[in-house]
Amino acid sequence: MTQLTDQSVRVTATAKPAEAASAAPPAKKRDAFFDNAKFLAILLVAMGHAWEPLRDGSRAVSALYIVVYTFHMPAFIIISGYFSRSFDFRPDRVRRLITGIAVPYIVFEVAYSLFHRWAADDPSMRITLLDPWYLTWFLLALFVWRMTAPIWRLVRWPLPVALAIAMLATLSPDIGDDLDLQRVLQFLPFFVLGLRLKPEHFQLVRRKEVRLLAVPVFAATVVFAYWAVTRMNMAWFFHRDSAQELGAPWWSGILMTLALFGCSLVLTACFFAWVPGRRMWFTVLGAGTLCGYLLHGFLAQSASTWDWYDADWLHRPMGAVFVTVLAGVVVTLLCTPPVQRLFRFALEPEMAWAFRTDPAGRRGKS
Repeated sequence: MTQLTDQSVRVTATAKPAEAASAAPPAKKRDAFFDNAKFLAILLVAMGHAWEPLRDGSRAVSALYIVVYTFHMPAFIIISGYFSRSFDFRPDRVRRLITGIAVPYIVFEVAYSLFHRWAADDPSMRITLLDPWYLTWFLLALFVWRMTAPIWRLVRWPLPVALAIAMLATLSPDIGDDLDLQRVLQFLPFFVLGLRLKPEHFQLVRRKEVRLLAVPVFAATVVFAYWAVTRMNMAWFFHRDSAQELGAPWWSGILMTLALFGCSLVLTACFFAWVPGRRMWFTVLGAGTLCGYLLHGFLAQSASTWDWYDADWLHRPMGAVFVTVLAGVVVTLLCTPPVQRLFRFALEPEMAWAFRTDPAGRRGKS
């Protein structure tokens, strides 16, 4: 064994640079399907935020808003859970959790608060890390969910347990706003589901027959949403309040949790069915969705604070189309590699100064 090791060292030392490079393991290739799915989901997130000021004047916009909010964040969270399957408390993975999620949360929570102080002339706006403001809730939730990933790998029935926790959250108005725990708990089943999924499950929903079935399912959902928009409280789709806070009886939280989970799964499956599996022009943008997600929030807040929607023509059908296209273009630009590089200091900081070197040299890739 010692001779073999010594021989390997000598061969490596005398090998030509080109041979050494060819002997190195290839970098892990990104899956185009997931990059495409993440970009299309962030596109829907931006469009949903752009539609928000138009809901009161258009039943059609409100219906589309409900449909999109039923599945766009669940799709994001399922993918997040899927890529958290291997998370454990290995030093390199904990480091990435801190630099890739915790640090951006702190930076953008402070940035959003300062921006709101200035834009809305509201000096009373508190800067606190305990009450996520606007879009930052997702980063905090992802941090909490990923920290619990090893637990869900041990639980015998992880999804039923996660659903039970979500249902109990809807019955608990005393949870309050700290850490946005209502959203953390109510969206938890989607993350746990992502943890349990395997590549073949995504292949299953991308079959031709599922792709064809997705068209009438989406069409029927839009029609139903158009009927329901004046008959139900849309706040259910935000998953941030208990049943009592929404003026509903406590038991309705249990039913709505199960109903919304089922509807979200069906529409998410339909969404995944139509996501391209090959490389597209926007595939490269899938790596920058966090950048687009966090940055477009400043524009969305500016629009509501500075009354960008006051023009009457924006509340007509062509105005809604214009706002939709504009939101898509803006978030696409914010996901581009140059913008990613510009904000890497906040979204992917190295922070080598903050961590001790692993003496065992176990900084593997997560």
